[in-house]
Amino acid sequence: MASAAQSGTSTPFSSTTTLSAPPTPKLKAVANDLQRIAESGAITASTLVEYIASRTASSSTVFVYDLAEQAGLGSLTKSWAEAGSGTAPVVSLQTRAGAGLSLAGRLSQGSSKDAAKGAILTAYTTPSGLAAMVQSFAYLPPATQNSRLVIQVPTVTPVGERFALSPTLASLTPSLPLLPEGFAVLLSATPQETVDLATLSYRLTNNHVIHLFDHYSSARETGHVATPPVVLPEPGLTLEDGLKKAGYSAFEYAGDQNAQTVVVLANGPLALTAKALASHVPGLGVVIVRVLRPWNEEALRSVIPASVKKVHVFDDVPTETTQGALYLDVFATLLNPLERGPTVKAHRIVPARTQEFLNDVATFLTFVADLLPSSSPVPSLAVPNLKKLLFFSTPQSTLSALPKMVETVFLPHKSLVSRLLTDYDVFSRPGGVAADRIVLSSRQSEAPFIPLSAILPISPRSEGVADFVAVLDPALLKSHAVLDHAAPGSPVLVITDAKAAELVASLPVEAASFVRERNLHLCTLDAKNIATELCKGNAHVQKVLENVLVLLAFLRLYLGQSATEDLVAKVARADLGDTIQGVALTELVSKSWNGLVEIELTAPGATPDAEGVASTPLKRFEFNAIAVETSEGDTVVNGARLGSWHDAAKHILFPSAFTPPGVSHTSPEEQNPALRPELQERTFLITCTVNRRLTPLEYDRNVFHLEFDTRGTGLKYEIGEALGVHGWNDADEVLDFCAWYGVDPDRLITLPVPGSDGERMHTRTVFQALQQQVDLFGKPTKTFYTELAEHAANVADRYALRFIGSAEGSATFKKLSEKDTVTFADILKRYSSARPGIEVLCELIGDIKPRHYSIASSQAVVGDRVDLLVVSVEWVTPSGKFQCQFGTVEFVLTVPPQALLATASARATSPA
Repeated sequence: MASAAQSGTSTPFSSTTTLSAPPTPKLKAVANDLQRIAESGAITASTLVEYIASRTASSSTVFVYDLAEQAGLGSLTKSWAEAGSGTAPVVSLQTRAGAGLSLAGRLSQGSSKDAAKGAILTAYTTPSGLAAMVQSFAYLPPATQNSRLVIQVPTVTPVGERFALSPTLASLTPSLPLLPEGFAVLLSATPQETVDLATLSYRLTNNHVIHLFDHYSSARETGHVATPPVVLPEPGLTLEDGLKKAGYSAFEYAGDQNAQTVVVLANGPLALTAKALASHVPGLGVVIVRVLRPWNEEALRSVIPASVKKVHVFDDVPTETTQGALYLDVFATLLNPLERGPTVKAHRIVPARTQEFLNDVATFLTFVADLLPSSSPVPSLAVPNLKKLLFFSTPQSTLSALPKMVETVFLPHKSLVSRLLTDYDVFSRPGGVAADRIVLSSRQSEAPFIPLSAILPISPRSEGVADFVAVLDPALLKSHAVLDHAAPGSPVLVITDAKAAELVASLPVEAASFVRERNLHLCTLDAKNIATELCKGNAHVQKVLENVLVLLAFLRLYLGQSATEDLVAKVARADLGDTIQGVALTELVSKSWNGLVEIELTAPGATPDAEGVASTPLKRFEFNAIAVETSEGDTVVNGARLGSWHDAAKHILFPSAFTPPGVSHTSPEEQNPALRPELQERTFLITCTVNRRLTPLEYDRNVFHLEFDTRGTGLKYEIGEALGVHGWNDADEVLDFCAWYGVDPDRLITLPVPGSDGERMHTRTVFQALQQQVDLFGKPTKTFYTELAEHAANVADRYALRFIGSAEGSATFKKLSEKDTVTFADILKRYSSARPGIEVLCELIGDIKPRHYSIASSQAVVGDRVDLLVVSVEWVTPSGKFQCQFGTVEFVLTVPPQALLATASARATSPA
């Protein structure tokens, strides 16, 4: 492979072909090297599906529905279409009831120019989106060679209260019986199968085709050699013949040929896991359904052994009272009134149950094994000599591309299989968390394909299965239970510039106990400081060297006791070359080798503050977002983002889809959905009627009396309660900040709703967000300094921010906070090279908190009124700046009575 200093041809599939600083090389629509890139295993099956579907030879138009793009399918197609390189025109559509009517109209004879000249339409949507379209398909004309519909469906659906992504087909099950004749419904699970059936969907000319593929896991894996086929329609090709040519059948049987118990599942990750189990358990057979429509009864009966007595059908259903379509098809096929056949039993698998099986594979295996007439021990599905690697990072991290570099080291070795899968959790932490799973194994053609989610699950109840864990952002040790996944005795690599004593002192009690209980080898590397010494001020070179240094540290730990500097250099040289950005590889190996430090944790109670300190429970990683690289090289994930006026238009045009559950507009005394609807506490709009100073003007303290009119609002309070005023930032100050920061205040931004942990989002202008939600002029926390440092381009700014956020910088932090009383905006202006995107900055700062003031009146006496007694606090900072603090009701001092409306709430609390 070329050295890091060289660059190769950039194609839609070149995300891991060259070594560079993150983000990875830009994706462009250049197909010349498609064969070479695909055969290297550097692209995913989902990317190939998009490529096959978007070619002008396959489709005349591609319709990208919003749900598909949110699931990670369609962004590349749009990027390639903009580049204009043999890509079909792209139309963006929204998902709602009757969404398929536009497709039917485009294919209808006599009413569409597309039908007259011939059109093969492709649509991208999800199972839930497909369910909304099914009824419209009744209006589709029959498929012909020049006029038909192909729908590519990534099987990813948000489920549960936390919107975890799942491969369940539950949302589609009730609509499946409504699908008209003339449709072929194909299901694929492995990467090669996904590519093959995507190709077949365009070769068939007598059917409209729906292709559902496993975008939850296997289709997003890299490391698989997939040969890009040439797509040519074959007139008259039947579905059965097309499957046979591709090497598949409508139903696949695996397991004991004399089995008495058979499990029937739709093709997907659980089906592949059950197939692997069947190869180890005598008496068990598994039937994988690859074609749901048209249903072939004869083909199913031919694959089920005559010895079978019980057939268990696993059906994805939305509720336990819903009868699944798969069970009805299997039951009707095996029902024979003339002779006694096998008993068919339905198992209704709701989405929550699917998630349980995915998160804990042992539970699923036990569930299947318990279906056998006699008890049988559950075997391990582990492949011999399997290595499981797990990397935790943040999407914006300098080291976010490291897992791809690790995979690239192993891809050229033909005796090894290297599989990489990246998942994101954008709800549990601002900016998100990335989890990269890499599984290394010897190449065995006969070994069954097992999804990575089953081999290396990232589950809340993990008992530790990873042979190596890397934490590329040390802040994750304090927020997430990342060490839970490390196997006993395995190495854990933490990339941090903190000293050993600092890291140990900052470890949460839960994390420290895991290190001791599992005897983990906790190692650290200060890659940033080493790279800074070598890069000579070049930021790009520094990023590259950081990744290389961590890669070399990984190789040392991976090689174990046999590792030497020469051996690490030999393994790395094949991929990196002899020099990287002008620095000799041997020098980098030496620096990485000497910089790697193993930390010994003291026994519990050996240090006074190490044990027994109450700490916040660590969060669990949950897969709820998929990242996609655009043609500009950007990585797109769910979370805070900038947008256009279209985002706001969606809220106005489709209020039912964006109004929070439970919000109503029935009574003026009920919660007004337009009045801070994102807040959990009840809010009221009250009017300031009196604003009177009580102390003389010459008196050094300003004590003033406020009265608020609450008539018609429904605000009730008791003696001893406090009034919470939800204040806004000053409009002029916000506009001045926007002008200085270089951001358009009228641009739309989508942010997580305060207090929702990112589960709910709302859209407003940048000005509205900075004025009404983001605490721009509040007091910065130590965490803010540390996180802002990662965005500082200037080295001096970066180290200064890190110092203030560290334990040694406590005195400086205290001075800034208590004497200088700096705000978030002040810090940004003081360290001006730290300029994260405005959407990232909003999440770093956090939200304005209501200011609570003790109520100085009794509602039983004053009626619909609230009285407050407020004292202003004035001082001069050491820099000579005059400060005056009134809390969030500062604005009432300059606004005449009767002219001020304030958002308020009441609760029992101590005064501000």
